[in-house]
Amino acid sequence: MSKSMMVQVSLAALMAVGTAPVAFAQVDDEIIVTAQRRAQNIQDVPISVTAVSGDMLAETGAIDITDIAKFTPNATVEVARGSNSTLIAFIRGVGQQDPLWGFEPGVGIYVDDVYVARPQGAVLDIFDVDRIEVLRGPQGTLYGRNTIGGAIKYVTKGLDLDAPTLNARINVGSYNQFDQILSGSFPLGETFAVGGSVARYNRDGFGDNLNTGSDHYNKDILAGRLSARWMPTDALDFRLSADMTDDDSNAKHGHRLLPSANGAFPVTDNVYDTRAGVGDANEVKTKGLSFTAAWDVSESMTVKSITAYREGDTTTPIDFDALPQPDFDVPAFYNDSQFSQELQLLFDTDRLSGIAGLYYLDGEASGAFDVVLGGLGLTIYQAGDQQKENLAAYADFTYALTDRFDISLGARFTRDKTVADVTREVWLGLGSGSFDPANATSFFLATQTGYTGLEREDEEFTPRIALSYELTPETNVYASFSQGFKAGGFDPRARADLDPTGVTREGFSPEFVDSYELGVKGSLLDNRLTYSLAGFMADYTDQQITVQEGVDTDNDGVNDTFVSSVFNAGASEYLGVEFEGAFRVTDNLTLSSAVGYINADIEEIISGGVNIANGFVTQNTPEWTSRFGFVHTSDVGGGDLTLTGSANFRDEYFLFNVANPGFGAGTSAVFPSGGPALDPEAYTTIDLGANWVAPSGRWEVGIFGRNLTDERARVAAYNFVTPSQLGVDGAYSAFYRPPLTVTATIGFNY
Repeated sequence: MSKSMMVQVSLAALMAVGTAPVAFAQVDDEIIVTAQRRAQNIQDVPISVTAVSGDMLAETGAIDITDIAKFTPNATVEVARGSNSTLIAFIRGVGQQDPLWGFEPGVGIYVDDVYVARPQGAVLDIFDVDRIEVLRGPQGTLYGRNTIGGAIKYVTKGLDLDAPTLNARINVGSYNQFDQILSGSFPLGETFAVGGSVARYNRDGFGDNLNTGSDHYNKDILAGRLSARWMPTDALDFRLSADMTDDDSNAKHGHRLLPSANGAFPVTDNVYDTRAGVGDANEVKTKGLSFTAAWDVSESMTVKSITAYREGDTTTPIDFDALPQPDFDVPAFYNDSQFSQELQLLFDTDRLSGIAGLYYLDGEASGAFDVVLGGLGLTIYQAGDQQKENLAAYADFTYALTDRFDISLGARFTRDKTVADVTREVWLGLGSGSFDPANATSFFLATQTGYTGLEREDEEFTPRIALSYELTPETNVYASFSQGFKAGGFDPRARADLDPTGVTREGFSPEFVDSYELGVKGSLLDNRLTYSLAGFMADYTDQQITVQEGVDTDNDGVNDTFVSSVFNAGASEYLGVEFEGAFRVTDNLTLSSAVGYINADIEEIISGGVNIANGFVTQNTPEWTSRFGFVHTSDVGGGDLTLTGSANFRDEYFLFNVANPGFGAGTSAVFPSGGPALDPEAYTTIDLGANWVAPSGRWEVGIFGRNLTDERARVAAYNFVTPSQLGVDGAYSAFYRPPLTVTATIGFNY
């Protein structure tokens, strides 16, 4: 479907059925969310929020947290390049492209209210989930860790204190998919219950590594969660949870879009194939422990404590050139850990409700990698460590001035301290002795960066105000202003040898978003139609932009190293509209729509007194996103048959802050035929599913087809060719969403 046709369909559907922030199978029921840290009907929340229940995710065949992007306007949630489980998330143009230590996420990921500080291992699989909420815009006055672009809340199922439960599911499907998922809980007395879940995901690769013979884009994940709940009285509630994930999927190297420089290796026919030679062994381990204690001091006041610890370890080989030769190979490892403590005071009276909180985070992220430039006989060793200490106080209060008019006031004070080490060395040979002492044949040449104990501290006060008015019992309008703030840091790839003034020692500065929003939420036709409409404008200032370029240090015409720089863009402006809706046509058929439009423009970047903004674009932010779906239920064989379907459209967009439209013939002496564009074109995916639940409710079977048009859509890329080729062959590779797949499921519920 063309872009213009999809836009016309989007607008027509919008005028026909409106929009609403609900899972469309639940039009008749109140959708209760905790977006403002207290249980509320989603229609009463003066925030743009999408909520999708665990049942809806199961009924549509959702696989992992990236599927939430299909339901959410103006959101991009994808797996990062060269990774199986690292998350790239953008909401309304704000996010984090580079997952290297030292860069903070622009979108906060929360698992049961615990902030996940690093994107590694954040591609959470859908199991044992109650719902996922997506909040768009700054959320600092409601959440412990500041979230400048938005928040994604992954809420797991609670434990039943009254009766034992057991849920088991097996999935089989395309590419030898075989998943086993088991969860349950058991009460031990009237006040105590224990529970757990375990999931094993296995699938062959969508393609092959033609060099090693291994699967490429395969899946091999083991995940588990244990929890316990104790309610000694009606006023006290304690929950202890532990989780772990071990991802042993093969390394993902990407599809090279250019032949090798010597012509020996042409471009592969299958976009999921690679010829990478650096190796396939890859492992990502994450684990966490959290303890939540809640005390209902009175009917209107609750005190809550959330204590959590998380850590992760990643070992991965990245083959930038995607060829057998070690022309641009990067073996790497990452480590991170975090401790957080949050204290909350929640209250809800007839007129006044809200939250006040204190938050503390002590986190560390570190790692090291070699950049092996085999064609040049050089290796660049890069290592570093960044420690974060964050202390914040926040509050958000809503006061009912009348029975129909509410005002919300929020504020946050944040103190963020960063301490960093940055190391960069040049070695002669294939691999450095610093990364692997076994590299005995390599010789140390020079230290390019040797920063230790770099330190900066950022403090900021960020406010929020929202007005909400009930036009009718079925219609609410609201207006809000909120400010978001993300602290500065230090470039983990900084080059001290090319910085005689020492600017890189100072690091990059904080970035800010001033977000304005107008919205209306309501229902019509005796609640058969629910809708939401929001318009927003965001002034994004001092945006942290990373640029990496190849550099020729010996003037031989071949770039033998690269320079990374992080600078704060002067000003950007984002304007957009979002619509979500659900229309119950009959008791058995519900239609839904979600449409997002955004005009994202970087207006000013001053360099040497000149505005160079025309050379930059906004990344991971399609102008149009939309979803149109249906749910049909019927009685078949005495059981309930649910049919679901959706068409999901994403407009063309840019993967980086610099456009990558390809390069023409004659542009590059190494690749005289030119190269294709890297940035994704617009595409539409079609999903269909059927799920039958037996009359007893115990058994269910389903079949789900995803991406039925087999769109090979790009989601990430590498570009170190023209005009900044690094090494002999350079890097010019793309990564893709999954192809057409079919999955059959059988489940048992007790």
